[in-house]
Amino acid sequence: MNLNEIEALISISRLGNVTRAAGRLNRSQPAITRRIKLLEGLLGAPLIERSRGGVVLTEAGRCFLPYAEAGLAALKDGAEAVKALHGEERGVVSLAVVGTLAATNLVDQLKRFARMYKSVQLELHTANSQEVGELVRRAEVSFGLRYFSDPSPNLVSQQISREKMVVACAPEHRWAGHRVRDPRLLSEDRWVAFPIVRSRRDSLAHLVVRRLTAAHLDGAKILEIDSLTAQKRLVEAGFGIALVPESSIQEELRLRTLEVIDVPALRAEVPIFLVYRRQGYFNGAVRALLSVMAEVPVKPRNPRQRNPESQRSNQRKK
Repeated sequence: MNLNEIEALISISRLGNVTRAAGRLNRSQPAITRRIKLLEGLLGAPLIERSRGGVVLTEAGRCFLPYAEAGLAALKDGAEAVKALHGEERGVVSLAVVGTLAATNLVDQLKRFARMYKSVQLELHTANSQEVGELVRRAEVSFGLRYFSDPSPNLVSQQISREKMVVACAPEHRWAGHRVRDPRLLSEDRWVAFPIVRSRRDSLAHLVVRRLTAAHLDGAKILEIDSLTAQKRLVEAGFGIALVPESSIQEELRLRTLEVIDVPALRAEVPIFLVYRRQGYFNGAVRALLSVMAEVPVKPRNPRQRNPESQRSNQRKK
């Protein structure tokens, strides 16, 4: 059993196709097939099978996959440990973040890090919370930032901040820009939210339902939409209102295509977690980035605040 065989199985499991896996690994399709056959021979069980949609893992393949991913991740850690011998704050740092967090002061912290550690190569990936956890678990990134903790026993989840949830609405909504002390005034509104996934106890969908119930709006109509972008477009069009992370609507607030309703009974915060592999290796560059990020709580930028450089420029002109 060698690294090439393990990489072949992992690539097939992610891409669902031998040809695409061969392209990803810069090998021919027969070479990838041969590697899988060798691995199946060593394990004494078929690992993949063909279906109408491509290639899927067998029960044995699904059983072996987490161990294969953990082994590959450990080898990557070993390579990073060797690189660290040449300098404590050098190398590559890869970070996966929930896309909406790009609208927070996180970007400023990353810029600060880049200025402080010019010898470090910073790689950024955006994904949803579940995908962030998967990228970290597979060692495709050094660590991740996501909403809620990750349930995987192979990951450590450390809460570093919280973000405010706000009620977003179309600008023409009757309560746009106002405070609504009695949530029953919103009882006729339809809410746009993520579908409930029963296997995930902590999610934005569950948080929304809990807050509506606490505000005696548990009978409210809910339009389930599994895309945050689609949710925002529907709210903009007046198809409903939504309880969302504040950072997720910064651009819309700036453009004034969305407004906020202040509903004290629906105020809530969503936790932001740093996730990393339990047995993972942190090189000096990763530790340096973590120290910079831990200094300032993650919070949204003011969407209507003028650029400080522009403000100073205008003041000089006066």
